Amino acid sequence: MTASVYVQPIGLSSGPQSESTGDGPGAIRLAGSMVYASRFALLVREGGKVAHRRVFGLGEVAEALSEPEGRFGAALASEAERQWANLQLVHAPLQLGERTIRLDQPQVMGVLNVTPDSFSDGGEFMDKPDVARAHAAAMMEAGAAIIDIGGESTRPGAAATWEGDEIERVIPAVEHCASMGAAISVDTRRAGVLEAAIANGAHMANDVSALRYDPRMMELTANAGCPVVLMHAPGTGDDLHEGAGYTNVVTDVFDMLKAQRERAIAGGIAEERIMLDPGIGFGKSLADNLALINALPLFHALGSPLLLGVSRKRMIGALSNEEPAHKRLGGSIALAVRGMEAGVHLIRAHDVAETVQARNVWRGLRDAALTDFSQLPE
Repeated sequence: MTASVYVQPIGLSSGPQSESTGDGPGAIRLAGSMVYASRFALLVREGGKVAHRRVFGLGEVAEALSEPEGRFGAALASEAERQWANLQLVHAPLQLGERTIRLDQPQVMGVLNVTPDSFSDGGEFMDKPDVARAHAAAMMEAGAAIIDIGGESTRPGAAATWEGDEIERVIPAVEHCASMGAAISVDTRRAGVLEAAIANGAHMANDVSALRYDPRMMELTANAGCPVVLMHAPGTGDDLHEGAGYTNVVTDVFDMLKAQRERAIAGGIAEERIMLDPGIGFGKSLADNLALINALPLFHALGSPLLLGVSRKRMIGALSNEEPAHKRLGGSIALAVRGMEAGVHLIRAHDVAETVQARNVWRGLRDAALTDFSQLPE
């Protein structure tokens, strides 16, 4: 029976000074972010159950990571060491055209949907290029690091979009954003759409199927050399939401993203160009989504920057009297800040100005925390 190991940060802090004991730093910087971790849990799952768990601090790292070797073998201990190293990786900036996107603070990715049936904006920008252009410009002015353009609705129950229609929707928006000098991501699972978008100025792929839907996507992404987001979704066909049946949603999503990341690397995509997204709302219940958000720090152990898309999601309505999508700003900000506190590198948002403002205030608090009041001279 195969066992799997997970190294999860469980004790987070706003700065290393608050955890220092005088013998050196008491916390590690998590994935090059503005978040620090001082306590960790090592879990081994076997046969769908937790077979081993150890909580440890920095003074016990070597002992804790080697502990599973005697019972589960050297390979598992080696994987634990790899995950421990991944937690401390400092990720290089994204180079998107002429724009450099640093990942040492949370960045905001602005959403531009050009679909007739988007759950969030109801097709507001599809047939109104001037409105879409003004919206993209406003998001850039408000501080969006990247504009993410999508031409297919992936909400539950949405019909699959023909590739030709998706291209016709996406390319004008890509051209408009490129003319403004934006860093452009394309939210698509189709190689033809990505190929046309790159030819017209796009820089990055955001694939909700994790390169599983279109057989050409892997080779195209590798040859283009563009960064790519691999998102978790249980479905492999037209309906990305079908087929969910989790033993443990957190470890199941972790394992799938790990496998797809390894597949992408084997397919020729450079490791440093891969980002990962746990796919909040895709084939997941409210309880599943909450569990994933609470466990976000674990996903740094995979070794790639993290993207979180929670803006206006259905779970917010479920927790707030079924508020419609356009009335979910408060919940969107709450979840975005939770992502920042977990060290997430990119926050995908519809309400860019408000999310950037929340990020800036959060960052101010983090900057101030680097001067621990207990260390100030009297």
